[in-house]
Amino acid sequence: MRSDVFFETHPVFTLDEFVAARSASGRSLSTAKNLLAKHVTAGRLVRVRRALYASVPVGVEPARASVDPYLVASKLAADAVVAYHAALQFHGKVYSVWRRYHFLSDRRLRPFAFRGDEFLPVLTNSPLRSRHDRGGGIETVVHGGGEVRVTTLERSMVDALHSPDRCGGWEEVWRSLEMVEYFDLDAVVEYARRLDSAVTVARVGFFLEQHRDELMVDDGHLAELRRAGPRQPRYFDATRSAGRLVPDWNLIVPERVARRRWDEESS
Repeated sequence: MRSDVFFETHPVFTLDEFVAARSASGRSLSTAKNLLAKHVTAGRLVRVRRALYASVPVGVEPARASVDPYLVASKLAADAVVAYHAALQFHGKVYSVWRRYHFLSDRRLRPFAFRGDEFLPVLTNSPLRSRHDRGGGIETVVHGGGEVRVTTLERSMVDALHSPDRCGGWEEVWRSLEMVEYFDLDAVVEYARRLDSAVTVARVGFFLEQHRDELMVDDGHLAELRRAGPRQPRYFDATRSAGRLVPDWNLIVPERVARRRWDEESS
């Protein structure tokens, strides 16, 4: 494939993808690197980081060329998946817009920044790493002229309740999830149980029960979550914030979460 054709169809790409596309021409790795360096100098490409490039549309200055952060996040590892707040934001379901993009990988990677965007790797949860589908709830979506691997709304919902620190805390989590009109509740329950965290299961159950009318939650889904919840009272928050005991879920829930009183100071 000719370089100009490749650039038009690959807004963000890796060195390996470029080499693979040109393998029929018998070009070596060093030749490919030299060719890409030439196009960077000519302003046809932007080097995002080592072995990762973004195409620049004809007539656009490289410094002004838009580089889609979701496409970048999907290329930061061969198994990279946009997740947590970034996934909710991709789906258009966030209370606050961020320029921080968490992504999952089975590899230990370092965070980096590009043009004001932060890309933060998260090691796939250990109970899921050995599963062939990494726990499920991952989809590939056509976006911005490329493809983005991203967690579904169902997995993103559970992940947000599992790791609220990666989603801006409880207010941001609650207000964001309340923007979602529909969840596949079978998928929510199945994924929540796969995380092997009784507290997370109970948090999911508590949220669904609190929004049972809006989300059309039935007793069967709540019962299944209760069976996998904690057997003894546990703190809702990892900071062990004081609150009320919700017996159905064996959770000590902070009042501001239980009552959705976000104007109160976080404890």
